[in-house]
Amino acid sequence: MKAVHKRTPVLKDCPTHYCPGCGHGIAHRILAEVIDELGIQGRTIGIAPVGCAVLAYNYLDVDMIEVAHGRAPAVATGMKRTNPDSIVFSYQGDGDLAAIGTAEILHAAHRAEPLTVIFINNAVFGMTGGQMAPTTTLGQVTATTPAGRQARGEGYPLQVSEILALLPGTVYVERCALSGTVSIKRAKAAIKHAFELQMDGAPGLSLVEVLSPCPTYWRMSPGDAMKWIKEEMSQVFPIARLKG
Repeated sequence: MKAVHKRTPVLKDCPTHYCPGCGHGIAHRILAEVIDELGIQGRTIGIAPVGCAVLAYNYLDVDMIEVAHGRAPAVATGMKRTNPDSIVFSYQGDGDLAAIGTAEILHAAHRAEPLTVIFINNAVFGMTGGQMAPTTTLGQVTATTPAGRQARGEGYPLQVSEILALLPGTVYVERCALSGTVSIKRAKAAIKHAFELQMDGAPGLSLVEVLSPCPTYWRMSPGDAMKWIKEEMSQVFPIARLKG
């Protein structure tokens, strides 16, 4: 008897705007499954980013708010404080969270805001044409680093999870990946745990970083992009539970 894989009702039935092989579709699915399994669809508020996932509200059937670039943690803070019984999460890419939004995520964590943050790291600015992001790895070729990123002048990849794990206001920080069946299951479990902590009233912020493929701007096939996460990207951003 063949297994039947049904779409969770939290994931809307609509065409995707994402490129072939993009990890956002996988991340949306496991996020929707977690919300469904926890039975929190009616009390969940999501904060959508600016970036490739700017249309996240088109895919997730929960209350969603679109905010200015990088400001998701600030808006999420306001929503949680005024709706303390709601489950509030932000869904942000590396350009949104680790570039223009660095101050917002650091201070939300420093204030121990009881939020859930899903941080999609694909090491590149996807929506604007494949430029270098704060998380671009050394030697990685992008539209603005045609010779590969160099530490001198262009800086090192920003280790967001390691930084946030140092703050007393975070209760849980884990880095996962979408590079295969096993890693996807682990990412789903991490996201579920982060939501459960908020549901249980944990006194601080939870962040799950997810290494996600971007075949279009990595100039790779989807299969090679998955392989690059395993062999290259995860060496710079090690898969691990860093706190909690």
